[in-house]
Amino acid sequence: MTKPATRPRAAVLGMPLRWMGPGVVLVLVVAYALFWYAVRPAGEPVLGYVGQLFGGESVLLYSIALVLVSTLPHVEPIFGGIDHAAIWHRRAAITATVLLLPHIEFAASPEATSLGKTLAVAATCGLIALVVWAILPRWRTMLPAAARRVVIASLQTRPFQLVGRLLGGYERWRGFHRLTGLFVAAGFLHGLLDASAFEAAPALRWSYVAIGATGLAFYAYRELLSRHFLPHHDYQVSGVRTVAADLVEVALRPLGRPLSFRPGQFAMIYLETAEGWQRHPFSISGPAGEGGISITVKALGDHTTRLPDVIRPGMPAVVGGPYGRFDRHRGTADQVWIAGGVGITPFLSWLRSLDGELHENVHFFVTSAGPSPFADEIAAVARNHPRLTVHVVDTAADGRLTPEAVLEAVGTEPRRLSVFMGGPDTMLRQFRRAFRAAGVRRANIHREYFQWR
Repeated sequence: MTKPATRPRAAVLGMPLRWMGPGVVLVLVVAYALFWYAVRPAGEPVLGYVGQLFGGESVLLYSIALVLVSTLPHVEPIFGGIDHAAIWHRRAAITATVLLLPHIEFAASPEATSLGKTLAVAATCGLIALVVWAILPRWRTMLPAAARRVVIASLQTRPFQLVGRLLGGYERWRGFHRLTGLFVAAGFLHGLLDASAFEAAPALRWSYVAIGATGLAFYAYRELLSRHFLPHHDYQVSGVRTVAADLVEVALRPLGRPLSFRPGQFAMIYLETAEGWQRHPFSISGPAGEGGISITVKALGDHTTRLPDVIRPGMPAVVGGPYGRFDRHRGTADQVWIAGGVGITPFLSWLRSLDGELHENVHFFVTSAGPSPFADEIAAVARNHPRLTVHVVDTAADGRLTPEAVLEAVGTEPRRLSVFMGGPDTMLRQFRRAFRAAGVRRANIHREYFQWR
């Protein structure tokens, strides 16, 4: 069998296409700041004008965030995947919220209207709450070890446990997150009412209106219209299999036109459970019987913890997507796959979808706390594909897998390697830095971010 042609990497003017999205975001932010500088009205106080500029930039970034989250499947090529586009959505929103602080400090005006002040307070409180809630799941990666111990001790107290119950859960966060556009609208109207620079420079006002209206129009589309245009597929639960104490596989069979996906992609799954409809993004762990798909679910503290108890065969499901560009065919002839914990899911999809010879030389490292529940299945696949070398690491018995151990076991010159990783964020950050230092090319390191918050 001849080796399939390598998929060419899209580029524009010699620049990788995946750089275009971030580049456009940065160009818009810089261009808007230069525009404010160029049309500054005479006599406008410097600090007050700078404060209003921060407010304008904040609205611009929030509008960009709203556009991105409303068009994720369509903009993924220019960001290198829907997961990367979602990361830039979050970066834009967090940066916009940070800019509110100097805006409040420098742009305060005694001539502000009562309605404008009220809108400003509502917008600021709501947007800050959204950002804080979004980064809470990542607090462990943002604090030094000493601070983490203090926070962990605090989380055991009753008040923090009560707050955790109130704020915990993907569905609750998502419901509040859908209010983002309303808080942005409040801040946008505040600017129209109270920005003194708009009176002397109509060009600033109309550019501000165009930017804010664009973001809010995309928000309205996403909340009111997108469900009528996005592709969704009707499915039914055909089986629920417990893989490990905190891991289950759910098989879904199509009731109509099945989802067409590439191994490694993920989908938005709507499941009707005994507790009502639940919505969550899941990696597709491979094809299932009757032309269906399977997903692997780990108990992570939200409704996934109760999934085995509240879902039964025969229950309906709706699948949206597929999304993502985590694709082994983008790699070189020598590849390293690293799966940590439930990060193994896209790799299972790759292995379960093999319908012929594996043309790449692959070293697959599977690491888990305890024996991997998929070790036997992976070993069976490896017996039929001599180019696939499997390394199973039980961290409880063997210690943690390290980048140095990976490179030593592979024995290939780093610049020839492509690395594909899935697993905990802290682990993947460490591995990425180590591989870059060892000489693996940046463009050849791929990871499944799979973060929507």
